[in-house]
Amino acid sequence: MNEIKLFSPATVANVSCGFDVLGFCLEAIGDEMVIRKTANKGVKITKIEGYDLPFEVKKNVAGVSALALYEAANPDFGFEIEIYKKIKPGSGVGSSSASAAGSVYGMNVLLGSPYTPLELTSFAIKGEALASKSEHADNIAPALYGGFTLVKSLEPLEILQIPTPDDLFAVVIHPQIEIKTADARKILPKEIPLKNAITQWSNVGSLIHGLHTNDYELISRSLEDVVVEPFRSQLIPGFESIKKAALEYGALGTGISGSGPSVFSLCKSQTTAIKVEKAIRKAYSKYTIPFEIYVSKINMDGIKKLN
Repeated sequence: MNEIKLFSPATVANVSCGFDVLGFCLEAIGDEMVIRKTANKGVKITKIEGYDLPFEVKKNVAGVSALALYEAANPDFGFEIEIYKKIKPGSGVGSSSASAAGSVYGMNVLLGSPYTPLELTSFAIKGEALASKSEHADNIAPALYGGFTLVKSLEPLEILQIPTPDDLFAVVIHPQIEIKTADARKILPKEIPLKNAITQWSNVGSLIHGLHTNDYELISRSLEDVVVEPFRSQLIPGFESIKKAALEYGALGTGISGSGPSVFSLCKSQTTAIKVEKAIRKAYSKYTIPFEIYVSKINMDGIKKLN
């Protein structure tokens, strides 16, 4: 195989209570990429469609992660990368991680798949750090593994796959404003009250248990963020209106996707998710901000090859 075309999905990070450690993969939106072998050594980005992103490899997240893998593999050929960007940068659903994870996934396949998903995550983190100014894997991991993932640690890197209940759906609204991850990190407090910390790690533990046992009620009671949401929600116009509408129409819980401005709602069943989507659409239409909204099943496969 000399060329691969792939779908690199959007992801939701943090999942309310799991700041920097929890994430899940979406089906409804993602980037497309083409990776091909070239006779000349090195990595080049030859095409970008959708958004204005740098072609210079060391300034592009897909390029930085690709270089990390390329230097480790040291093949006697090179790679070209084409990026068809469908996820808006700064949208809060893993735009940078889709690029970073997609490039290393495609290169790995063309190399004969010598690297594990964990090793690919370690390469992709280098690209993600370019966008967010810090290494974190809560978007990278679900893109590469699929489903829900927990980042047990970064040093050493350890990723845990978490079971996903069959009837779990996500509704994601993306107000058309940009919030840079680095900026969203700056507003977070350096210290938090012990009471809030206890509540937060209790919610993380019970959410993981709820996912393992298909306990939707427990999942619902666990989707509470007392650490990050009180600060970041101020950056998202209409956040409380979105949350109120979603919960009134049966969402299990609603929270900020990554650093925002996208907001996710987890729902039991597609039927409920469609009701929640309509309620959020109606509530947010009162604002003057354009938005996109979609319903997605949890993507259990992560990045996949396209024909």
